Amino acid sequence: MIWMLTGVMAFAFIGLLILQVQYIATIFKTSNEQFESTVRRSLEKVSRDLEQDEARRFLEDSSGSDFMYKNPPNQQNISQIMQSIRMQVIKHDSTGKVNGIEEFETYQISRQRIQRPQEKTAKSTIVETSEKLQNETTERYFRQKTILDEVAYKLIHTGYLTPIEKRLDFKLLQNTIRADFANNGLNLPFILMVVNHNDQVVYQSESLSKNPKSSEIITQVIFPIDPPSKRNYIKVYFPTKGDYLSESVSFLVPSIIFSIILLVIFTITIFTIFRMKKLSEMKNDFINNMTHELKTPVSTISIAAQMMKDSDISKSPEVFKHISSVINDETKRLGFLVEKVLQMSLFENQKATLKLKELDVNDLIAGIAHTFKIKVEKSGGAIDIDLQAENSAILADEMHITNMLFNLMDNAVKYRREDVPLRLMARTRNEGDKVIISIEDNGIGIKKENLKKVFDRFYRVPTGNVHNVKGFGLGLAYVRKVAEDHKGTIRAENGLGNIGTTFIITLPTIKN
Repeated sequence: MIWMLTGVMAFAFIGLLILQVQYIATIFKTSNEQFESTVRRSLEKVSRDLEQDEARRFLEDSSGSDFMYKNPPNQQNISQIMQSIRMQVIKHDSTGKVNGIEEFETYQISRQRIQRPQEKTAKSTIVETSEKLQNETTERYFRQKTILDEVAYKLIHTGYLTPIEKRLDFKLLQNTIRADFANNGLNLPFILMVVNHNDQVVYQSESLSKNPKSSEIITQVIFPIDPPSKRNYIKVYFPTKGDYLSESVSFLVPSIIFSIILLVIFTITIFTIFRMKKLSEMKNDFINNMTHELKTPVSTISIAAQMMKDSDISKSPEVFKHISSVINDETKRLGFLVEKVLQMSLFENQKATLKLKELDVNDLIAGIAHTFKIKVEKSGGAIDIDLQAENSAILADEMHITNMLFNLMDNAVKYRREDVPLRLMARTRNEGDKVIISIEDNGIGIKKENLKKVFDRFYRVPTGNVHNVKGFGLGLAYVRKVAEDHKGTIRAENGLGNIGTTFIITLPTIKN
């Protein structure tokens, strides 16, 4: 069930993150397309304005014509002129010449032919006046059309011959583009470049801090009526475009942050569930093991008690003494098991209630070594101390500190080697405002990969099917908790030449 829930939740979170990423990518792409569309639309408008400005200048050069006197150039006229010029460009491209002048001459000849018979025909004054007005309007039309054709001819054949530096005011062009961008809601800094048909830079508003990609530059032809081989182009680059587009998806940032927070919480929760599951299994194993261990001394004591009721045994002092000894040993063993249960309860409470008082580490080590000497010598070993710490006063709980050191020394006796005598050494020294306690032995040692695990609850170093020493994996876990509750640390190292084990405890002195 746990694995199934983990898989479903992981699938849901991954799907959610993928959807968010795709949504952000879509919004970013759409914003980029809208941005480029707006910029291109603005540049196209600027290009049309430049065409109209150039057409106006050509018309001003023709200021002596009837067209200029009777029709001063305005925006509507200029648009008509530009439309006429574009038509003339198309017409010129297809025929190779401008036919406006020829059309006017044809009109004059046809008019003369029409006027001859009219002179012979008598008509009313109203009809003559109407025809006269029509002829004058037609003549004025063809004259103005001829002027436009001349302007179009000049623009087509001579406009592009003028250098782009003289056709444009670059500062005015930059201000015009900036104003048009602002009208479209783009108040971004940009770099303007004008390049010729050979892609040579003619003008650049400011230097580039880096070489932009071609996709980051938006290009627009300046005068579309120029021949392709003579055209000039506007190129615009926005250095802060990325930041501008990022703002369009900034509202999704909180959603992503919350999703990441949920993912972290989910990961921690799953890790905690599996850790608790593992601890629960180990705890069940501990309880089963403890129940089995408790049954042995209880049954032994029960049998011994029943034997003591036998009158024959009471008459034999030797047998009575032996049974009393068995009861005493089993009682101690039962007390040891109860102590392990109490140690486990220390972890359940998380924080032990410490009765702190000033202790001298050197005196404490010396007293424990003296008490432990009998047990070490009984196993054929020897214990020694090397007390070098000058600042050895600590604030600690005497019972827990004593149990901590007893556990370490007791482990050295339990896990001694059978082929060599046990050598146990307790040392103290100072490092700054801390006192270092080390317990060294020459026992069977601990493999390197197990050194950090030995302090975990219920953990026992794997020994295959051999279980010479009974235990529950709580002793060293208890030692670490006592050290940490006293604001200290403990670590395990292999002895010199990988022989034995050294446990190093660091505790703050009273000065610290």
